[in-house]
Amino acid sequence: MYTNVEHVADGAIRRSSLFPNAAGYEMIQARDREGWSMPPERSMPVREHRESLRDHMKSVGIGDLTGSRSRFALSGPDWGGPISFIDGDSAPNEADGRNPPPWPVVGIGAHHEGGAEKLDTFVEDGFDPFQIRKAVEACPIAAATLVQLLRLLPSLGLKDGLVAESLAYAALQGGNEHRTWLARRAPPDAKRGPGAVRLVREGDTVIATLDRAGAGNAIDRSMRDALSEAFALVNLDPTITSITLRGEGRCFSVGADIGEFGTTLDPATAHAIRRRTLPANQAVLCADRFVAEIDGACVGAGLELAAFAGRVTATRRSWFQLPELAMGIIPGAGGCVSLTRRIGRHRTALLVLSGRRLSAKKALEWGLVDALVD
Repeated sequence: MYTNVEHVADGAIRRSSLFPNAAGYEMIQARDREGWSMPPERSMPVREHRESLRDHMKSVGIGDLTGSRSRFALSGPDWGGPISFIDGDSAPNEADGRNPPPWPVVGIGAHHEGGAEKLDTFVEDGFDPFQIRKAVEACPIAAATLVQLLRLLPSLGLKDGLVAESLAYAALQGGNEHRTWLARRAPPDAKRGPGAVRLVREGDTVIATLDRAGAGNAIDRSMRDALSEAFALVNLDPTITSITLRGEGRCFSVGADIGEFGTTLDPATAHAIRRRTLPANQAVLCADRFVAEIDGACVGAGLELAAFAGRVTATRRSWFQLPELAMGIIPGAGGCVSLTRRIGRHRTALLVLSGRRLSAKKALEWGLVDALVD
């Protein structure tokens, strides 16, 4: 599932987890989900002192990419991309009117609010800058598209944000990075039947259950359309006070069914389909009545939809992940919009660029979930 490298830390060599690759994501959807749980966190923590972190970055080969404000290429491609690391203490301030370069700009060290708007993310405790660099180098165009979109979203409303996300996603669907992933992925499982969404009305509430436990509740076309119809029903019926989304079995959802990726070859047509059928288009209209109850893996499109909910709860064994970058794309089920509204664009970028799993405890700290339940 994970690619491993040797890191030198505090005078000793140890092994740490890096970003999940495409094969790893396929493993999530290929095997029985009953036994899956959140793995122990093993990523290199960010040091309290910037000098210590810089020493670590040099040891893994990226110390020369770290610069100060004087080297920050705001007005031209002085570094050439695909990623720039900046000392947090010397990040440009908001008064600096120049624009950031068209690739990820990552802060290292202290997080100063005054310069945060000029950076795309900060390497927080538990995240490894080497992991982020490797992920960006593998799919630099998708990474650049992600941060450019996230910079734009705060200025847009939710509906316009979904349009912008879909257009950016469509551009990447036709790109070389995604086509390379499509060519390398494992063949779809022909034995896998279509999924379903069970709807039950109890008084003035609706319970929607993702019913494809044998496939980790991977969301296929039939489930996508059923979810869109369920949220549309809620929007049409003011007597429904809430809709609760759950997953059957021990997994909430491992995301969109990767066997269906690439079935619509024309990106423009794919965008048009998303504008008509994406569940997020309806979910955003009833977010104040939408409750998501997470148990187990909550990955990709499953997380993207759940994050629109006005209230999100999770069991303590749950974990969260956005692995799309390894596939040469970005979250395209509304996640760039929904997660930005919940945890901000910096942490949204950090999740996507790292591809790292987030524990339920950390998700609560970030505000990705509102409460942990037993």
